[in-house]
Amino acid sequence: MAIEIKAPTFPESVADGTVATWHKQPGDAVKRDELIVDIETDKVVLEVLATADGVLGAIVKGEGETVLSDEVLGSIEAGGAAAAPAAAAPAAAAQAAAPGAEGEDDPVAAPAARKLAEENGINIASVAGTGKGGRVTKEDVVAAVAAKKAAPAAAPAKAAAPSAAAPVFAAGDRIEKRVPMTRVRATVAKRLVEAQSNMAMLTTFNEVDMTEVMALRSKYKDLFEKSHNGVRLGFMSFFVKAATEALKRFPAVNASIDGGDIVYHGYADVGVAVSSDRGLVVPVLRNAELMSLAEIEGGIATFGKKARDGKLSMDEMTGGTFTITNGGTFGSMMSTPIVNPPQAAILGMHNIIQRPMAINGQVVIRPMMYLALSYDHRLIDGKEAVTFLVTIKNLLEDPARLLLDI
Repeated sequence: MAIEIKAPTFPESVADGTVATWHKQPGDAVKRDELIVDIETDKVVLEVLATADGVLGAIVKGEGETVLSDEVLGSIEAGGAAAAPAAAAPAAAAQAAAPGAEGEDDPVAAPAARKLAEENGINIASVAGTGKGGRVTKEDVVAAVAAKKAAPAAAPAKAAAPSAAAPVFAAGDRIEKRVPMTRVRATVAKRLVEAQSNMAMLTTFNEVDMTEVMALRSKYKDLFEKSHNGVRLGFMSFFVKAATEALKRFPAVNASIDGGDIVYHGYADVGVAVSSDRGLVVPVLRNAELMSLAEIEGGIATFGKKARDGKLSMDEMTGGTFTITNGGTFGSMMSTPIVNPPQAAILGMHNIIQRPMAINGQVVIRPMMYLALSYDHRLIDGKEAVTFLVTIKNLLEDPARLLLDI
């Protein structure tokens, strides 16, 4: 019995998706709840799991094709899992016995091996399989790739399949590789251009002395980790806490424009930029103004792990009334972050640098960080933006204020 494999039901904000990767090929055995195919949307990658044991049948939507909500992607022949290996073995044996047979052009190979071969321009039919029944394994393809690099063939290699990752070229190479832009990257590019075109965006700067925050963290980080089940105390929680306090005092920074109206939010849903293999993503801490430092750090750690594993959900990526991004983790000293519409502002953190500062008439070395606040001038006045940033500076330079609410 054939069971349809369907795309997930997309939320209203997502029109369609793109088939990113098929993890199984027709004829491969699948188990219930096993990952079969990834669907890339404008925000996240959605995983489609098998709904029954069986064998993957026909693939209706190939990699790179656009799919709509609940559209059929392929099918599973239910109950065929046990028969699949038995059927595959004789085919592989026959293929090995008859090199010139038709199967030579389509050898039995693991899905990972096929994908790796395509990415490196290797003809899978030319790879000698060492797996059971002559099956081509990933290791076989890795060896073939190494041999190809050591002694390039005279004939031109098969074009590599498009990949989202940046290619690695050897020294002296004068070649080019064209790959399609991922949906996430294309959406980010579109939104950033729209933000700069449709928003009166300005950036104001200040600097914060991180001495007190660093001393507090150094003194209590071990006790903090023990008291909160392994949650580590970082700098981001202090910035989120300071930002939510400042947002209470300057509600326009936490507002948004909707047509001819200004929408003031009575809560602070703070987006925290997190780096992943797919680029920068911005999951949202809901009601961050009510969260403790431990809850903030725990939430950020969870988001970071999910981002690396590609497990962030739509709900975790949508919404947000204010955003914080930390370019300092990559060594950035100063930048002008771009506001994420319909939000009105974004706070940029940067690298902590030991610099000479004049303190009470004395030159001392202090750990300093530049802060940047980009804001929509249609909604936020310059004085309000500057005072908001100064408030964050004061709260961080005297962290006791965060506890005393002063």
